Amino acid sequence: MLEVLLDNKNGNVWDISDIVGGVQWKTTRIGGPGSLDFTLVKPRFADNDAFVYRNGDIVRVRKDGRNVFYGYIFAIESGADETVKMKAYDQIRYLHASDTYVLTNVKASDVVRRIAKDFKLSLGYIADTVYSIPTLVEDGKKLLDIIYKTLDLTLINKGLNFVLYDDFGRLTLRNVEDMLVDFYIGEGSLMHGYSFKTSIDQDTYNKIVLYQDNRETGKRDLYVARDSANMARWGILQLYQSVDEKQNAAQIQKLLDTLAKLKIGRRSRSRSRRSAICGSGRAAMCVF
Repeated sequence: MLEVLLDNKNGNVWDISDIVGGVQWKTTRIGGPGSLDFTLVKPRFADNDAFVYRNGDIVRVRKDGRNVFYGYIFAIESGADETVKMKAYDQIRYLHASDTYVLTNVKASDVVRRIAKDFKLSLGYIADTVYSIPTLVEDGKKLLDIIYKTLDLTLINKGLNFVLYDDFGRLTLRNVEDMLVDFYIGEGSLMHGYSFKTSIDQDTYNKIVLYQDNRETGKRDLYVARDSANMARWGILQLYQSVDEKQNAAQIQKLLDTLAKLKIGRRSRSRSRRSAICGSGRAAMCVF
């Protein structure tokens, strides 16, 4: 049984379950909020002046007693007929706003809490992300991008993968290892077909170059991991990334090893380190 409630934020909560149709709920792993699209048939409450719907109103959806969606109406579309189309998003939609943050020795979980407090968002369970980011400077950046950057830095430096999502009206951050389920889809399930896709179009690399400008030598120190066999097959897919000038060689090598494991995989890799003179040693671009 599908239950859909509309909260006007004026003290009234309306059960609109039997006058909604075309309900579509969509979620995404990374990059955006969950959304709910539905159509509302007007006549049932047409004679009740208290029944109104406006942008910002709350929509709650439950299925067979289980919480599904809690969000806010962002778009209302109507015409000459007796139907109204509505689109609602969960709280992550508010993370599309931009702001500036300058923070030191801060964890991704701290950043989520800070942003939620600043933008008056409700929080649920926030896992401790462990890794402390030495310096985070984000000027006029989208809040969601700031959070994802801190999660990426945590993954790169600690190998810990966390997922941010809205859990029925509360921003939640969990380690993916704590979200494993004890069932599988296969023989005897209700699956009738599937599709399988492989791609090297996004976040796929076979060569990683970390660089650090050395003020003492005036050179740029390079730390390189590569999968030569894969490069011959796919061409060179390179990740080129700077590292903090305060990190020592051992710390950079550890970071390189973690990145290689995450981005290149468990194939055999060769590593090297070299330095190159780049103008004064602080040039914005160098050609090797």
